[in-house]
Amino acid sequence: MNKIVARFADGRILKGFTSDFAPDKKMFHLSRMADHQVEIVNVEKLKAVFIVKEWGGNPEYRESSDFDESHTVGYGSRLKVVFRDGEEFIGVGMGYNPDRIGFFITPCDPNSNTVRAFVVNDFVDHIEKL
Repeated sequence: MNKIVARFADGRILKGFTSDFAPDKKMFHLSRMADHQVEIVNVEKLKAVFIVKEWGGNPEYRESSDFDESHTVGYGSRLKVVFRDGEEFIGVGMGYNPDRIGFFITPCDPNSNTVRAFVVNDFVDHIEKL
């Protein structure tokens, strides 16, 4: 089971567990953190799905936007994703294809609360290669 935060394009946020999320599926089940009720989530209504270490994270922590050369974050392209709401996510992306629903990206900051994120292409304003 993955601990996730599902952020919707309309601003809503759901936190919980999932065991059936896949990048090629249009829906998955989320067992809500608050009450363990299972909800079906339509991926096309999301901004992104964040696989996280802890649901709350550390609100005081400010993530680095620089790549630490001593820490390998994986294979892929160094990207800056700019969402339609102005939020930016910097990391290593794999499998970006504008014709797919989305793609995975690993944050450049090894101390990030986000382990990995699935970015939904429809909510991306633009992507920059770094």
